[in-house]
Amino acid sequence: MYKQLNAHFFFAMKLPVETKKKLKEYCGNLSPKLPFSRWVHQEDYHITLAFLGSAPQEKLQKAAKLAADSIRHEKRFPLHICKLGVFGKQDAPRIFWCGTQQDKHLQDLRSKVYSACQEAGFELETRPFKPHITMARKWAGTFPFQENMLDAYSPFKEEPLEFEASEVVLYQTHLDKTPKYESIAIFPLVGE
Repeated sequence: MYKQLNAHFFFAMKLPVETKKKLKEYCGNLSPKLPFSRWVHQEDYHITLAFLGSAPQEKLQKAAKLAADSIRHEKRFPLHICKLGVFGKQDAPRIFWCGTQQDKHLQDLRSKVYSACQEAGFELETRPFKPHITMARKWAGTFPFQENMLDAYSPFKEEPLEFEASEVVLYQTHLDKTPKYESIAIFPLVGE
């Protein structure tokens, strides 16, 4: 089921196809104004819940089973993508992202997946959870990046982009491919 021991794995909230298309459209409008060197393929858009790194098959299977058990009764819920942001140096950020509003359902879901991975023996990142979708990497502008560009160019000023959070996915990374994330296990949330 799980291949390549040197591959990296992570749990994430999958985005619906329509939402990915809309975000891709936004990126098409933003890329000439915000010169980042690598824009993420639309199939790779997601919200990371727990990054595992490389892992042996038994440990991955244990994490997948524990995560599946812990979110078995979680219901689907709406999420709103409503802001743009960056990580890294202020004048030359390394990550450009879209973020969602704070949401108790998403926090709870992330907490359950995170705990399941810890129980399976994974050492996870301890930084506070900041739900986001990476859109581009590595600022390549001939001018310094400025925070006010995000407000000026935000497609979410009028209204947020809403979607239904309905699936958690265990992804495997293939650095040599585009798109680079392969879905290897899907955990659907409960419909109404």
